[in-house]
Amino acid sequence: MTRPIGKVLVAMSGGVDSSVAAALLREQGHDVVGVTLHLWDAEGENKVGRCCAPEDREDARRTCDHLGIPHYVLDERAAFRREVVEPFLDEYRRGRTPTPCVHCNRTVKLEMLARLADELGCSHVATGHYAKIVHGPEGTRLFRGRDLDKDQSYFLFGLSPETRSRLLFPLGDLLKSETRAEGERLGVPNAKKPDSQELCFVPDGDVAAFTRRERGGEAGGLVVDEEGRVLGKHDEIAAFTIGKRKGLALGGGSAPRYVLRIVPDSNTVVVGGAEKLVSKTLEARDGHFLHALPPEGLEASVRIRYRHEPAPAHVRPTATGFVAEFVEPQRAITPGQAAVIYVGDEVIGGGFIA
Repeated sequence: MTRPIGKVLVAMSGGVDSSVAAALLREQGHDVVGVTLHLWDAEGENKVGRCCAPEDREDARRTCDHLGIPHYVLDERAAFRREVVEPFLDEYRRGRTPTPCVHCNRTVKLEMLARLADELGCSHVATGHYAKIVHGPEGTRLFRGRDLDKDQSYFLFGLSPETRSRLLFPLGDLLKSETRAEGERLGVPNAKKPDSQELCFVPDGDVAAFTRRERGGEAGGLVVDEEGRVLGKHDEIAAFTIGKRKGLALGGGSAPRYVLRIVPDSNTVVVGGAEKLVSKTLEARDGHFLHALPPEGLEASVRIRYRHEPAPAHVRPTATGFVAEFVEPQRAITPGQAAVIYVGDEVIGGGFIA
């Protein structure tokens, strides 16, 4: 930081990462306030997510008690449904595969917490994200975290410059194993708590079942090959994403088939060979940039999904986003997923695959 840090609002999910982030800041002598967002209700086992369950809010409270800091719970269920869950359902029924964590950070979590920070007299907002942020006289720069297996910079490109300028990521230089060790050293009550692996509002990972519960079962259709020959039927279009192989229920065959396209107007799933999944080009819309792209473009790397190593590409701006031309073809470039631009480990910007 290039300026003194005042009071810090720490987003407390009830997990070990945010708890250790708060503990480290407290150990450094900062005035810390913990805030937990109540985003999603527990309405049966299939709807309970780790960061949305009552026990997680209780874990956040216990951590704040241990640290001797205030703890507030903010009810953001309506905003979460409006800004994250409903668009998530819309996108799947449109045959796209959304990236809800990007929208959640941008519209509900961090932007909202930055506004709340003003009300609580906090100059900064800290989280347990595995990413690095550098504040300097020329602005704020965002980088991949040291732990590349846990790096979450992919989800943060859409934040406003004002919010980015107030962020602190205390775990950016830590490996996950080091975070747990710090938690035990600092006596954090939930230092050994398991990680959450799925979406907080779809903890069992069954997007199709969740969509049917929320929207009804009206999205069944046909599975066809590229020539239009009917190979089977499906019950829910939200069960499929580009590149998927499992769950097609097409019986035997000489070669495996994968989802190539989803046609939402007819709820049709088009399948074919793996060789048809590769492409060297993507177009991204709804672009957000930390650094403006030069008109002629630049050489960079682009990450096309969270668990994807950024791939070298030439990136040039468009009216609404950017086009990336990859050096090597990429598998399963999927509409709706975020595409994030890096130069080295620095995030330049991102958008959503069209």
